[in-house]
Formats: sequence, structure tokens, C-alpha cells
Amino acid sequence: MSDAKGPLAFLLKDRIVADSGYNRWRVPPASIAIHLCIGSVYAWSIFNPPLVKQMGVVASAADDWTLSSVVWIFSTAIVFLGLAAALGGKWLEEVGPRMVGVLAAFCWGGGFLIGGLGIAWHQLWLVYLGYGVIGGCGLGLAYVSPVSTLIRWFPDRRGMATGMAIMGFGGGAMIGAPLKTWLLSVFYEAPQYLGKVTDVTLITEAGRRFVEVSGQQVEVVVATAADMAKAAVTGPEGVYVVGTGDTGVASVFLTLGVVYFIVMIIAAFAYRVPPEGWVPEGWTPPCEVKSAKKIISDSHVHIDQALKTPQFYRLWLVLCLNVTAGIGVIGVAKTMMTEIFGSTLPGIVDAGFAATYVLMISVFNMVGRFFWASTSDYIGRKNTYHCFFLLGVLLYLSIPFVANQVSTAPSTMWLMLFYGATMIIFTMYGGGFATIPAYLADIFGTLHVGGIHGRLLTAWSTAGVLGPFAITYLRQQSLDDALNTLAVKVDPAVFLQTFGAGIDQLQTLIATKTVTIGKLMAIVPEGTVDPTPSLYNSTMYAMAGLLVVAFFANMGLKHVEDKHHVHNTHPEHAPASA
Repeated sequence: MSDAKGPLAFLLKDRIVADSGYNRWRVPPASIAIHLCIGSVYAWSIFNPPLVKQMGVVASAADDWTLSSVVWIFSTAIVFLGLAAALGGKWLEEVGPRMVGVLAAFCWGGGFLIGGLGIAWHQLWLVYLGYGVIGGCGLGLAYVSPVSTLIRWFPDRRGMATGMAIMGFGGGAMIGAPLKTWLLSVFYEAPQYLGKVTDVTLITEAGRRFVEVSGQQVEVVVATAADMAKAAVTGPEGVYVVGTGDTGVASVFLTLGVVYFIVMIIAAFAYRVPPEGWVPEGWTPPCEVKSAKKIISDSHVHIDQALKTPQFYRLWLVLCLNVTAGIGVIGVAKTMMTEIFGSTLPGIVDAGFAATYVLMISVFNMVGRFFWASTSDYIGRKNTYHCFFLLGVLLYLSIPFVANQVSTAPSTMWLMLFYGATMIIFTMYGGGFATIPAYLADIFGTLHVGGIHGRLLTAWSTAGVLGPFAITYLRQQSLDDALNTLAVKVDPAVFLQTFGAGIDQLQTLIATKTVTIGKLMAIVPEGTVDPTPSLYNSTMYAMAGLLVVAFFANMGLKHVEDKHHVHNTHPEHAPASA
């Protein structure tokens, strides 16, 4: 690349080679800064509530997007993260981290801007294009940009290096969650309030609710006290006009797009790569280790040859199943917390508590990345993943137990158990990401570890579809069963009086969001158990099953056969210094 010319040549890797005596500890801050920006994707669940109430603002209107439709925006971003990483990983080895980091800044920041316009215009496809596709590409490019660089700067502590590189991604929501929550409150505008339900005459047509104002019918939503408790700015319960007010989410997208772009550009220009042949002072590369505890090779495997080894596909499956088990939960974390505990412990689990929960997910996700990756330097990558799967199965199975208990005997003890179990799960979820690059370097060497890592991240793309699909599909099945079960317990006359339509129109009322579990629980016979906390039980059983499969896949990992190793008889196979 030394003869490369053009207006962007200053971004290439041969222009950012560090001088002799350069302090390698100056590189991690830039990596962490970029990953903190893109790691805000883990706070996506903060956007779910306002996105499904964009028209109604305080409650979902008939024309509002559903949770199952907006949660796939997060999935789309993860899919394109993996695809961009797979394609950009090899390109990264050629052009270096600065070029990739700059492009990532344009994609991630620009994706927010386009997504913000889609929200403002209520065009869901534009949100998918901006945040999901373009922003997702920015995620993938930014994610891989520091990995191989830091592994080469820290060959003596591969696990710690990848933990630092990816720690920021897990911690992005730690900053992003409170920032997004605060911005939503700043840009929030309450819709027009018409009064309490008893003060107005509601008309129901095709499942929609209307009120006559100044001789004209206007569509309205009925916000309960529980709905208003979840609002960015609290207000009185009652009837509000659809299409007035603003959730503020579009303005938040536009603001974050600008902020993230500026931070990522500055960080990308701080990247440096080590000179060819550089090693830390006083460090001697270790001899090859082949044991049950550790699999560390001093040989290298070319990126194209790595795809021909069974080790690559076992690691792909291990990563995919580990991510699938965690990513669906992260995507709906705030919603799950409020659904399981919001109705049983309303005085504790409110909007602020749920936002803090999302923040703590980020904290434990970030801490887990550094802790588990560093631990793997001592106990081995294989044993580290064994910990993830064995402990994970027990923790996922504990969640349905807690949900069932809280339905019949609400107590803060169950909340504490749920909180603790999920936080440990998120440390292992993040730890899996942080440990996998070092696992790859141990097995395939460092020649093309960045490119191989990028291709392995297609497992993340797959998990980005499987995880949210499983949790939304299984939750929807549970929700439909719960609504139908509750509806038949309600006195038909009371049902008609409450919703303005008979129980024979139940499916229409559900589709238009007029009938919800919360509203049915207000009119069912006393003593009826609220089914909301159990909506995620079947999902947790399925996730535990996936971890069992992943455990056996990891157990079968062995050293790569010698025939796959690069033999430095060909100049083009000489290790790169990127």
C-alpha cells in the first residue's frame, strides 16, 4: 500500500505506522471511544416504547407500529453488522483501521439521521434503511476496526487486548441509555388532553376510539394510570387526541447522529499500527501449547483456508448459539422488565427503574467483556466458554420459576433474583464476544485474525434474526393465549360497556390495541392471576436448550491440523503488520 495515492491516501495503514518508542496504551482509548458510540445499539429497547406510540404518544394508536415490527430494526442492524464485518474484515487488513473507522463514522452517524427522518415522516422502511442497513454496516466496520490492531499491540495478553477492544461496545448503553432517556424527556411534547374517560363520550368504530370535538370526530387513545407512569413526562390519565404531541424520538435520532459522528471521526484519527516485526520489550513469544486447558498455536492459517477447517464452523456455532440466547433478551430488556414486574410491583418497577435496568445491563455487559476475556488468559478460552454454557442453562431456567412465583406471591425477593440472574447472563453474553477474537488467534494464529473474526461475525447476523424472532414469536403466542383466556372470563355486558363492542369483535379490538391484558385485568373477576409475568417462559426454556447444544459444540474443538497452516515459502503469505 506504500505507493497508494489519492485524496484518501492519508487514511491508509502505511501512513499511520507508529514511531519507535510509541506508547501502545494510547491505542485502547480510541478503540473504546468508537465502541462506546456503536455500543449504544444495546440500549435499543429504550426506543421501543416511544416508537410503538409515535401517533398516540401516551398509548398506542391503531396506526402505530407494533412491538414485533420495530424490534426487527435492531435485528436488521445486527444482521448488517455481521455482513459488513465479514466483508470489511479482509479489507481492514489491506487498508488499516483508520480508513475503516472513518467509513464507519459516516455510516453509523448517517444511519441515525436517515432513521430520524423515517420516524418523523412515519415511514418504517426508512428507519430500517437508515438505522438498520446503513447504521448496521457502520456497526460492523467499527466493531472490527480495532481488534486485529490491538491483538498485534498486545500479543502478550490477547484476552485482555480483545477485552479492551470490545469492552466499550458492551458499555455503550451505559452512556447511551441515560442519554437517550434524558433526550426523550427534553424533546417530549404531551398530546392534546380531552379529560377523563367519565368526562367524554367515546365512540367505537372498527375497533378505533373516537370523540366528537367541535362537531367533528377525532381519533383518541385512552391512557391508563399505568400508561402515564411509563411516559417520558408524567401526566393525568384519560383521553388524548391521536396525532398531537410528540414522543421526541425523531429529534433524539437526529441529535445522536451528529454526536456519534463527531466522536467516531476523532477516535478514528487516533488509530496507530505497530511497525512490522514489533514485539513488547522483554517479551518472548510462547511455544505452541496443545492441552485440554488451552489450545494455542504458533502457526498461522490463511483467511481462505480457515473456512475449510471444522474449527471455524464449530466456533461459528458456539458464537451463534451464545448470542442467540442473549440478544433477543437484550432487544426487549426494558419491555420484559416492565411486563414481568410492572403490574405486580408497580410501586418499584416504574419507567425510571426500567431505564436503570437497561443501564445496568450495559454495565455488566461491559464488565463481563473485560473480566471473562482476561480470565480466559489463565483458564483457557475453551474452559471459559464451558462456564458460559453450564452456568447459562441454570440461569435461563431460573427466570420462568421467578416469573411464576411473582404472579402468585409478588415480592421484591423475586425481583432481586431476576435482576441478579439476568445480569450474570449479560456478563457472559458480553464475555463471549470479547473472548472469541483471542480464541481465533489461539487456533488460527494472528496472520488474518481480523478478517477471520469478521467472517465469524456472520454468526452474530444469524443470531440477530434468530434471537428476536424466537422471543417475539413465542411471546406473541403466549400473549394471544392470555388475551383469549382472560376475555372469556369477563362478563359480556361489562366487556361491551368497557370497550364499546361485543366480545365477538375481540380479535379486531386486539389488532387495534383497544384491548390489552392491563385493560382486561381491570374487569376480570377478582382473584384472576395476571398472566403478563409468564409471557417469556417458553422463550427462556428454548434459550436454555440452545446453550446445551453450544456446550457440546465447544467440547469438540481441537487443534487445527498442520495441513491448514501457512508455510512461509510464499511471500504473499508472510504475516502482515497491519
